[in-house]
Amino acid sequence: MVMTMEQNLHTPVMLKEILDYLNLRAGLTIVDATVGTGGHSLAILERIGFTGRLIGIDRDKESLNIVRERLKNFSKNSKFVYGNFCDINNILKDLNVERIDGILFDLGISSFQLENAQRGFSFQSEGPLDMRLDRSSYISAYDLLNNLNEEEISHLLWSFGQERWHNRIAHILVKERESHPISTTLELSNIVINAIPDRYRRYHYRIHPATRTFQALRIAVNRELESLEQALNKSIGLLRKTARISVISFHSLEDRVVKLTFRKFASLGLIRIITPKPLTPTQSEIEENPRSRSAKLRVAERL
Repeated sequence: MVMTMEQNLHTPVMLKEILDYLNLRAGLTIVDATVGTGGHSLAILERIGFTGRLIGIDRDKESLNIVRERLKNFSKNSKFVYGNFCDINNILKDLNVERIDGILFDLGISSFQLENAQRGFSFQSEGPLDMRLDRSSYISAYDLLNNLNEEEISHLLWSFGQERWHNRIAHILVKERESHPISTTLELSNIVINAIPDRYRRYHYRIHPATRTFQALRIAVNRELESLEQALNKSIGLLRKTARISVISFHSLEDRVVKLTFRKFASLGLIRIITPKPLTPTQSEIEENPRSRSAKLRVAERL
């Protein structure tokens, strides 16, 4: 797939902060571990120039096709790799890169993915229950919802979505699938809405009632928290001295993994935490890009 309209692409979150905190300059080797459609990568390449090198990683082949076309003018000093960032050590080894001068993780899903109904990430449009970031992987949201038992679904919704009504939602889901498989995003969204007692629905005014359920399923399908922890542990060991690692998270479970990993490595004397408290988007950015409202940025520096 080739990009057709720039405005349809993902707006990079906290771009100014990322560029400043990575201490970018000409000649550096930087990894964008979640390259997406290349918003952050484009700005990074402009800072490190043609003497620098950017390595972009993503497990979404469609996004990689877009970013290769979008950044083709930087083809001589950029490399875009299909893979999971938890395999970053092997990815860099294959490229003969031993140490890097900075790395960025922009977690979550992009607007490009969210707005494609066929990917199944959105509860606001009809599509198949997919939710795979890597469409060549085997397990989809459909598989989990229609094969896990009630207790397993309930545990999943609480563990990965912190959904208050996990027991009720799981019970109704299992009851519904006795007559037919749960196969579409809107079908799942309606089940979740109906599972929440009427008198409590008003408390979901800030977010759609299905938000946490969809989050939980996406995290489980893609093993996101497990992959993130592995990637952070490996990445810190790949940083040169004074190189920085920046992570943008979008929910408390991701942020907790980042916070605890940084604390662990700081206690070992391997990094210095630059942001004791996470940075958040400015009000003007939130107004321009509402999807940035839940973003948190944490930065650490290799000692």
